[in-house]
Amino acid sequence: MVELEDDERDFDETFEHYRFVSDKGQAQIRVDKFLTSRLEKTSRHRIQLAVEAGYVLVNGIKAKASYKVKPFDVVTLELPYERRGFEVKPENIPLDIPYEDEDLLLVNKPAGLVVHPGHGHFSGTLVNALAYHLGISQPADSKDERMGILVHRIDKNTSGLLLIAKNDYSQLYLAKQFFDHSIERKYIALVWGNVKDDCGTINAHIARDPNDRLKFKAFPDGSCGKHAITHYSVLERFGYTTLIECKLETGRTHQIRVHMDFIGHPLFNDDRYGGDRVVKGTLYSKYKKFIHNCFDLLPRHALHAKTLGFIHPRSKEKMFFENEIPDDFKQVIEKWRSFSSFSTQ
Repeated sequence: MVELEDDERDFDETFEHYRFVSDKGQAQIRVDKFLTSRLEKTSRHRIQLAVEAGYVLVNGIKAKASYKVKPFDVVTLELPYERRGFEVKPENIPLDIPYEDEDLLLVNKPAGLVVHPGHGHFSGTLVNALAYHLGISQPADSKDERMGILVHRIDKNTSGLLLIAKNDYSQLYLAKQFFDHSIERKYIALVWGNVKDDCGTINAHIARDPNDRLKFKAFPDGSCGKHAITHYSVLERFGYTTLIECKLETGRTHQIRVHMDFIGHPLFNDDRYGGDRVVKGTLYSKYKKFIHNCFDLLPRHALHAKTLGFIHPRSKEKMFFENEIPDDFKQVIEKWRSFSSFSTQ
């Protein structure tokens, strides 16, 4: 089976799910102690942080740290990130860090940079760069493939903002916001075609494409996959392409790419979803040359993670960040703007 790169996996796939039912003879003990006795490979400290962050439910209700488990209680726990183990060596790779404090940092990731090691990318990744920046490393037998710092991910060829936790408490607190879909995220995308409505919402489940394991597919009837919602609004129209802003309500693998392709507007130069060819426009050789020049300027899909809003894990203050569209994307937008202006004269 062909595997996706790790930074292309659905965020929900990085959570471990547990469910325990206490027996009739259960002595009343604190919920963190109850879970520690059943999860031998997870420290009590980490479980205590999970309780504080709201990952632990008892009978469907968020548990307080002081709660004592009673007979027949149903205790559920969700913990972020899978446990695999990759060696992570620090590498001096330059990072664009627009913000950093004792609990977290933001990275403006360039297109082409893989987020973390695995499946053919064991060096030269963002995690290798972060290991160097933070002065940490990870042995090959480690159980945490992300060193407990990555909160979410974006595709290798998507540029933009990534949020990084610097300690267990921050990682659990921030990951919960992504899991609850309370994080504010907006992306800028250039898509093929003239999008009909100025704004809209795409509500269609997303699952692996049964005919191509490297792709995902939209299922609007909900018969397969996971719930996914993307809100979009038109920023600028160029005739054969449209510049849009996408706001994610959920965070599924390739969500914007799949949803836009589903409504007939694949991302410009998206080689996985058919955007790397002339989708709309004329048959004239001059136009084809213009498109290929754009592809040369932007040798990846036209998607950029522009904004990120979240609640700070320690101060509990609302934080909001916005970054510039990278030069390769800007140049293609300008070329389409000029082309559109010329063609309408």
